[in-house]
Amino acid sequence: MKLQIDKAGPADKELVISLLKDAGLLTEDLPAGLPDFLLARQEGALVGVAGIELYREVGLLRSVAVRPDHQGKGIARKLVEQLLANADTKELEAIYLITTTADHYFDRYGFAVVNREQVPEAIQQTKQFSGLCPTSAVVMKRDLKHTTT
Repeated sequence: MKLQIDKAGPADKELVISLLKDAGLLTEDLPAGLPDFLLARQEGALVGVAGIELYREVGLLRSVAVRPDHQGKGIARKLVEQLLANADTKELEAIYLITTTADHYFDRYGFAVVNREQVPEAIQQTKQFSGLCPTSAVVMKRDLKHTTT
């Protein structure tokens, strides 16, 4: 069973919403068209999703979820690594994320906990930061090392 990772599109939104709801993640503020979201499929079935929202020089990693029967197979890792590699090519300075349960998972990707006050205004103004996620949620940051030519 080969894993296929592709860019998401508008037609995928309902499937993504279903997967995210099953994982207990937010869906109210998903961007229209799901730009910069990746989908993992196995035999045509959606098994994982992850996305980045772009805000000028920073991004917000969000909606990382894998169906329970496919967890532990490196699917989330592949999605996150590809998103981070893509973000690096866009010359972003940093990627942020907000989590209530997965802060230890994201340590392995170079994310570190930051104070909410240290978060750029563009991220603070997102619905996730400003209201959807509880203020007790952990905010993490990863600096990106893009090269200039």
